[in-house]
Amino acid sequence: MRPTKYVDVFSAEPTKGNPVAVVLEADGLSDEQMGQFAQWTNLSETTFVLRPTDPRADYLLRIWTPGGELPFAGHPTLGSAHAWLEAGGTPKDPDSIVQQCGAGLIDVRRENDRLSFAAPPLTKSGPPDSQTLAQALRALRLTEADVLDATWLVNGPPWLGLLLTDPETVLATTPDFTALGKLEIGLAGLYPTGSEPALEVRAFCPILGVAEDPVTGSLNAGLAQWLIGTNRLPKQYVAAQGSALNRNGRVYVHDDGTDIWVGGHTRTLINGSVDLD
Repeated sequence: MRPTKYVDVFSAEPTKGNPVAVVLEADGLSDEQMGQFAQWTNLSETTFVLRPTDPRADYLLRIWTPGGELPFAGHPTLGSAHAWLEAGGTPKDPDSIVQQCGAGLIDVRRENDRLSFAAPPLTKSGPPDSQTLAQALRALRLTEADVLDATWLVNGPPWLGLLLTDPETVLATTPDFTALGKLEIGLAGLYPTGSEPALEVRAFCPILGVAEDPVTGSLNAGLAQWLIGTNRLPKQYVAAQGSALNRNGRVYVHDDGTDIWVGGHTRTLINGSVDLD
């Protein structure tokens, strides 16, 4: 039996964030076992915490969706750090937890009652080609007039970010998920300056077996790099996500001049163990 926790991430209210199933002491499990358990939980992500192979890391994290493995994802990073700490994990550096994953080493830090990760660098950015944008608009049932800007935000997941005219258009979007094909799309709409939240976000990734992700760390990291970098958002703000799914996700973003930190509340809702052997 392996210790397992279901952690709600990015909300201070139970069941209003994005859940992740975290299997601790997962060494020895095969890829097949991990993939099958991720399909069984049917959550947007299920993670497995193993001993690190990099001496600088505190643990190695494998991140699975129902459709396959990811090199990096945000809410699993925070939920897994929460579960590891709660189970008695002690970081090598008291000021930072270091996660090893497919995207490399990710720093996680504790900030009051929240956890935050340092946004990994984008491996692809810039505008999509006209054919890709046209496919996205058709699938989202949007017009060019609904979109202020578009860019790739690839930091593990291959997000295509679209900045729409306003949050109301973001919330009213009803995608044709079949027409999305392999596209993983993030929508964002800015609230008036000085508002909290400052941004409304939605994430669609049906290719991974997740039609709409409730609250998405990796997408919010990419959006922060883009929207702070183009002076559309201040260096510190709060984003809302999950409203269309009756969630109340809140993502806290802070650019400290060196890294962009993406964080939120984490809370264990289920404690137990799983028998996968």
